[in-house]
Amino acid sequence: MGIYVDQCIARLPQLAPQMDAMEAAVEMIVAAILRGNKVMTCGNGGSAADAEHIVAELMKGFLLPRKLPPDVVRRLRESGCPEELACALQQGIPAISLVGGVALPTAFANDVKPEYVFAQQVYALGHEGDVLLALSTSGNSPNVLAALQVARALGMGSIGLTGGRPCAMADLVEVHIAVAETETARIQELHLPVYHALCADVERQLFGEGE
Repeated sequence: MGIYVDQCIARLPQLAPQMDAMEAAVEMIVAAILRGNKVMTCGNGGSAADAEHIVAELMKGFLLPRKLPPDVVRRLRESGCPEELACALQQGIPAISLVGGVALPTAFANDVKPEYVFAQQVYALGHEGDVLLALSTSGNSPNVLAALQVARALGMGSIGLTGGRPCAMADLVEVHIAVAETETARIQELHLPVYHALCADVERQLFGEGE
């Protein structure tokens, strides 16, 4: 079991019903990264900020230092990289937020349809075996649902973080983490410790040897 998932649930017992789903999410992401795949995230509003936050935790050291392998450091030095740069870089978990940028989403929203902005990016960037981690407090956001539909068609894995109400996302994701709140702010307050635990356990499994 995941150490950080366990710690999260110990602090927040109301998340106990989501333990299996959280563990499954960690395993899905770890398996994807070990295959050479990547994670993509999306959401709206506060969930968009959470989608960006998740990528930040994955792409650099979160709780572990993630030093580069010695052979990579050597190659950087041999290529003429400054010593400071060679020593500063960290191993990343490949992850892309679909909520960033201005030109693409506004162009697609204007020229095609706003609800399909995330779906377009999933189609253009996604590959079989990648993972889409989608956040929606309602679980019914049209642009998030469209992205999940495309992800499923491409053979991607999918993880959904929602609130406790019945929602359309439940039928579109392989792993559904539904926190037991119904008010938007309260749902988001629980999403943060959930995805922190996921990121920490993914990092531990990928980089925790010898810790």
